[in-house]
Amino acid sequence: MKKCALNFLTLMLMMNFVGKPAYAETLATDHIFAANSFWYKPIPVDVKLHENSAAFVAEFLRQKSTYYGTVGINTTAYSSPVYYAEANAPTVQVNQWDCQNKGYKDQQLAKQWSAVPVPDYAQAAKGTDEEMTIYQASTDTLWEFWKARKIDGQWQACWGGKLLNASKSDGIFPEYFGTTATSLPFIGGQITAEELQRGEIKHVIGIALVDLEKFNIYSWPAHRSDGHNPKNLPNRIPEGILFRLDPSVNVDALKMHPVGKTIAKAAQKYGFVVWDKAGAITLRVQNPLSYTLQGQVNPYVELFDGTPQYAILKGMPWDRLQFLPMNYGKPLNLF
Repeated sequence: MKKCALNFLTLMLMMNFVGKPAYAETLATDHIFAANSFWYKPIPVDVKLHENSAAFVAEFLRQKSTYYGTVGINTTAYSSPVYYAEANAPTVQVNQWDCQNKGYKDQQLAKQWSAVPVPDYAQAAKGTDEEMTIYQASTDTLWEFWKARKIDGQWQACWGGKLLNASKSDGIFPEYFGTTATSLPFIGGQITAEELQRGEIKHVIGIALVDLEKFNIYSWPAHRSDGHNPKNLPNRIPEGILFRLDPSVNVDALKMHPVGKTIAKAAQKYGFVVWDKAGAITLRVQNPLSYTLQGQVNPYVELFDGTPQYAILKGMPWDRLQFLPMNYGKPLNLF
């Protein structure tokens, strides 16, 4: 087995004698960012809803029906592996490459990537986005990469960012940095195998939709958007908006996969945030490379138990969604 990067999460989830992750009540992903970050705030049962909530629900259902008829879960592709770096891990420079042919490179990004503790075993995700996340608890720092690749032994990526003092931050990359279209970090909204093994997700879940409101109309906590609505069609859902599953739904009574029920309960308590545009409505789990490259088995094989990723959420009453107002939870000092 390759030497793995031990950290708070790994120490709590040491492998037991049969090689399966041990159950843990508390996980690092429960509190990567400040305790008052939107990621960790339960939504009050009696919260005021968006005045256009019903129309947004109809639009969500239209997209689900139009694009493959399901809400999928990205695993090996279009989901970021997360590598936890040791305190004394050596660092490398990650160079920016101009994959979009802009004709220039961002000097701020060059500084952010000047010294990154990328483990020697690291790999980017499959798929054209080739995402990758590095988190170092000892320095309280998070790095993200989009279209990451290793050329002649040198890491490079097209875009991403660095988040300093993560545990004191609001959990959003500054300005226009970060890999998602909204600057919301993967480690905040992805679902981990450890959370599914525990049977509880204690944070907002990121979700990607297909047809979104135009890029200049978005809701906090998003810092930006890649939405596209050239015909100004009505009821397009803006990036950054939060929505939840109606808390009055009896999830335990639903005919759903156990993993789906865990997600549904988190959707009631913490909700979803629209963080990206995709070719289908999708959630992301932490890429299994996070585990397999450190000698562990792919945990989703056992967790999904033969059910395809596109069927895990079968039975979710998507018609019982509730959309929250624009900029819900935004601190007053940011208005």
